Amino acid sequence: MHLFTLLPLPYSLGVLTLAYIQNFCFTSSTTSPVKVCILQNSFQPGFVAEGDYIIGGIFPLHYNQEMPDLNCTYKPPPVNHRFDPRAFRWAQTMRLAVEEINENPELLPNHTLGYKIFDSCAYPLTGQRAAIAVLNGINEDGAPMCSGASPLLAIIGESGSAQSIVVSRILQPFQIPMISYFSSCACFTDRIQYPTFFRVIPNDDYQVREQNKHLLVRFNWTWVGVVRGDHEYGRFAVQGLLRELQGTKVCVAYQEMIPLLYNQQRALEIMQVGREKPCSNVIKLHVKYTEGEMTPFLRDYMTQNITGIQWVASEAWVTASVFTRKEYYPYLGGTIGFGIRTGYISRLSKYLERVNPQRYPNNPLVQELWEALYGCRPSLSSASQLPLCSGQESVLEQHSAYLNTSSPRVAYNTYKAVYAIAHSLHNLLMCQPGNGPFENKSCAQSDNVLPWQYYLQEVKFIIAGDEVNFDLKGDSVPYYDIINWQRGTSGNIEFVSVGLFDGTNLCLPICLYGRWPLQVPVSVCSASCLPGFRKAVRHGEPVCCFDCVPCDSGKISNQINCTFCPEDFWSNKDRTICIPKKVEFLAYDSLGIALTVISVVGACLTIAVFAVFFYHRKTAIVRVNNSELSFFTLFALTLCFLCSLVFIGEPTFWSCMLRHTAFSITFSLCISCILGKTLVVLAAFSATRPGKNIMKWLGPKQQRAIIFSCTMVQVVICAAWLIHARPYPTRNTKYERSKIILECSVGSSLAFWCVLGYIGLQACLCFVLAFLARKLPGNFNEAKFITFSMLIFCAVWLAFIPAYISSPGNYTDAVESFAILASSFGLLFCLFAPKCYIILLKPEKNTKQHLMGKEKK
Repeated sequence: MHLFTLLPLPYSLGVLTLAYIQNFCFTSSTTSPVKVCILQNSFQPGFVAEGDYIIGGIFPLHYNQEMPDLNCTYKPPPVNHRFDPRAFRWAQTMRLAVEEINENPELLPNHTLGYKIFDSCAYPLTGQRAAIAVLNGINEDGAPMCSGASPLLAIIGESGSAQSIVVSRILQPFQIPMISYFSSCACFTDRIQYPTFFRVIPNDDYQVREQNKHLLVRFNWTWVGVVRGDHEYGRFAVQGLLRELQGTKVCVAYQEMIPLLYNQQRALEIMQVGREKPCSNVIKLHVKYTEGEMTPFLRDYMTQNITGIQWVASEAWVTASVFTRKEYYPYLGGTIGFGIRTGYISRLSKYLERVNPQRYPNNPLVQELWEALYGCRPSLSSASQLPLCSGQESVLEQHSAYLNTSSPRVAYNTYKAVYAIAHSLHNLLMCQPGNGPFENKSCAQSDNVLPWQYYLQEVKFIIAGDEVNFDLKGDSVPYYDIINWQRGTSGNIEFVSVGLFDGTNLCLPICLYGRWPLQVPVSVCSASCLPGFRKAVRHGEPVCCFDCVPCDSGKISNQINCTFCPEDFWSNKDRTICIPKKVEFLAYDSLGIALTVISVVGACLTIAVFAVFFYHRKTAIVRVNNSELSFFTLFALTLCFLCSLVFIGEPTFWSCMLRHTAFSITFSLCISCILGKTLVVLAAFSATRPGKNIMKWLGPKQQRAIIFSCTMVQVVICAAWLIHARPYPTRNTKYERSKIILECSVGSSLAFWCVLGYIGLQACLCFVLAFLARKLPGNFNEAKFITFSMLIFCAVWLAFIPAYISSPGNYTDAVESFAILASSFGLLFCLFAPKCYIILLKPEKNTKQHLMGKEKK
C-alpha cells in the first residue's frame, strides 16, 4: 500500500494504517485463504514522558551502521553502530526544555508537554521508521483508533538534510510540523514541497553576525585609518570598533571626522593625514547620510586622484546604489561591507551531569553513553565485552563531545525549537475569537490542533536575549552576507556577496579578489617578522609598530613571540623549528670502546694469571700464598673487570640496578679474599712464636667463613637498597639544556655511599693489617704487596669521589668505570705480578727455602 493512498482517509485511520505498514506484514497460504497478521518488529524510543501534548524528537544517537535487509519476513538482525555523545546531548537538551516549560506557570498553564525521543541512526531509512513510530506509538496498543486529532504536536528533527527530507514528507499529509535544529539545505525554502518544515538554523544562504575585528584580522589589516561622520551613529560606531579591536593585532593609525556641514578644506586635511600614513592603506568609513557626507567627500577624494585604498564600509552605505556608476570603480573598487548574530542554556551543564546509569538503570542509551565516555559497561545486562564499572563516575571536562555547553549551537537550536512549539501551543490555547490567525480571525479548536502550524508560522518571542520567529519559508532570522564591490560586465560596480559569517568562523567561499585585477592590499605598520624572529614593540608607538629581533637558543618564533621548545626538543640554528635534543649516554663510541677494550683485556689477564696459578698450583709460591684464597681473589677480580661493562650503553631499568650492586658485591668479595689472606699471613708468622697456635683458628673453613660473612654484609646492604629505593634510568635535561643525558639515578644516595663506605672500610682494615705485617721475615713478604695494593686501591677511590661529583653528563659513568678498572688493575698487578714473575722467569726461586729466606748461601 502506498503512503499517499491514505490521504483521503480520516486522520486516525491513516495513522493506524501506517502502523500496520511499519509493524506488520501480510502473509497468505496457498492452501488457506485466511490472512494472518504477525508483529515482525517494534521501534523502541530512547526517552518517553507523558503529557497532555506530545512532542516527538529524532536525533542521530548512533552512526556508521550497516543497515539490515528490511523485507518484513523476519526480525532484522542487530546492526553495527557507534554511539554519538554529541547527539545524545541534543536529546537531553530537548528533555530539559520540556521540563522547564512544564515548571513554568506562565507558559502553558494547566497543561503539560510530553515527548517521545527516537534514534535516526543518521540514516534516512531509520529516520523514516522513527517518524512513523513517533506517530503511532510503540505497538498497536499505543496507537488506538481515535476520533480526534493526534496529541502529537510536532517533531524536533532532524540533523541531516537527507533525513529531514524523508521525515518531512512523511509528516506532510498529516500537517504535523517539523522543526529542524541542524538541516541547513536551501532546498527546504520551497514551501510547495515542504509546507510544514521549519528550522531554527539558517539555511546555507545566510550566516550569522559579522564583527569588524574579525574581518580586519582575517585579511591581516593591522594598520587602519578610521573616518566617521559627525553624529551619534559615527561616534558610537567608532567607539564599538575601538572596543572590539582591543586585544587584537589591529591598530588604528588615525581617527578623523567629516563635519556635519561639509567643509572642503577639512576634507582635504583628512586626505593629507592619510598621505602622511603611507602604510595605512585601509580606511574604515562610518557615515550615515550618503548624499550629505559621502558623496561630496568622495568627489574631492577623486579629484586628488588617490587610489590603492581599501575601503571598509558600514552597513549604512555598503549597498548604496548611488555608487554603482563606473566612474567610482577606480577609487572604490574592492570595497567590502558586512552585517551581524549565538546562545546560552543556564541549566544544561548541571542537567547533563545528572544523567548516569544509576538514575536511568534500564535505559540502554545511558549505558552506551557510559561505554563511550569511559570505555566500561555499568551493567551486567549490557551485551558489551567492556570491563565493568560502578556507573557513579563523574562527567569530566575532557568529555567535550557530551559536556560542551560553553557555546552551544545545535543544542541551543534544539532548545529554541522546543520553546517555539510551546509558545505556539500557548498562543493557540489562549487564542480569543476575533484575534485568531484563520479566516474571520477565528481560532483553532483546542481539542483538534491539526492545523496549528499556522500559530507556529506567526510565533514570535524572546529567549536568552535572542528573538525567535519564522519567515514565510520557515526559516529563522537570516544572517548577514559579506558584500564586495566588483566590476560588472558593463563596467559598473556590482555588489557581490562573497561570503558569510556565523559569529565564529569567517567563510569566504568565493575568492574576494579573484574576479578583478586588484590584489589584497597590504596595510601594516611593520612587516611580519621572518621565522626565527620575534616582535619587539617600539617605545611610545602602537603595538602594530615593532622591530624584529632573533629568538634565544631553545626557542622558536611564531612571528609574534618566541616560545620555548618542548622539554625533549631544542631549536635549530635558524630558530624556526624544534628538533629532538641530542641524547647522550656512555655509548660504544671512542670512549666507550676504549673502556670496553680495557675491561676485556683486564679480564683476560686475570684469567691468564688464573691459568698460570692453576698450572703451577703445586709449586712453592702458589702453595705458600694459600692457593685457594688466590683463586677466589682472581675470580673476584675477573668479575670486577667485567662489571665495568654494565656502565656502557643506554641505561635501562635492569642495567641501572645491576651497575652499582654488581660492582659493590664483586669488590666486596675481592677485598674480603684479600682480608682473609692478610689474616692468614699474620697468623702464619705468629704461629712460629712459642706458645702461639693461631693457625688452628684460621683453617680453610674459617677462611671461607670470613669471605662469606664479609661479602654477605654487602649483599644485605644492596638488597635493602633495591627494596627501598632502587636505581632507575632518568633523563637529565638540567645540566645542559640543549641535550638529554640518559643516566642512572642511584635512587637512594645514602645507600650508594653506604656500599662505597663498606668497601672503603674493608680496604682500610686490610691496609692496616698488611701494614703491621710488612716487616715479617722472608724473601717474599705477601704483606708488602697487599699494603701497596690497598694503598693504590684507596688512592683511586679517594680521587674518584670528587671526580664523580663534578663530572658532567655521561662522563659520570666513564669516571666510575675508570675507577673500577684502575683499582682492579692495581690489585691484579700488585698482588700477582711479582708471583708470576717468579713462576715464569725465575723458577729457581720458586722454592720454600728461598721464600722463607732459609736457603744456603
